[in-house]
Amino acid sequence: MDKYSEEQLLARLRDPKTQREAFATLVAEYSERLYWQIRKMVLSHEDSNDILQEVFIKAWTNIDNFRGESKLTTWLYRIAINESITFLNKKRTQNNISVDDENSFLLSRLEGDQYFNGDEAQKLLQRAILTLPDKQRLVFQMKYFDEMKYEEMSEILSTSVGALKASYHHAVKKIENFLTDSN
Repeated sequence: MDKYSEEQLLARLRDPKTQREAFATLVAEYSERLYWQIRKMVLSHEDSNDILQEVFIKAWTNIDNFRGESKLTTWLYRIAINESITFLNKKRTQNNISVDDENSFLLSRLEGDQYFNGDEAQKLLQRAILTLPDKQRLVFQMKYFDEMKYEEMSEILSTSVGALKASYHHAVKKIENFLTDSN
């Protein structure tokens, strides 16, 4: 963080005199990382922006309840992941999509997104990732794309490091199998 450490930022967020400025710093600092975490889950640029706004609204309205038992980053990621899952569940319900049909639904959203400019290899990888269950997909993306440490993922997802390692291993195997079968 450029201007403040996380502890300093948190202190500024708790002080009514500096809260607004500190929150603007928080938004500037975390927007891009949170956007890409959300985008990996919901795939659509437009939806990701909407969810990101919801994340910051939730963070703003609940900042006084943040007890500092986890890092601020962890708290924000948890909100972003929960908002993304809520969004996906709402979309499934609205569009009457079964879990089995979800892969093709999400893939069609990805391919229809004007901001997705991936080549065939990237589309194939995305197809493979979309075959994973939500939690496994999330773990794979956090480890593979974000290069997040298991300990940090454990805090965000409230899951043991061992379970996360197993989940990642299974995800990699499923993706490898998918890619092998696609050739």
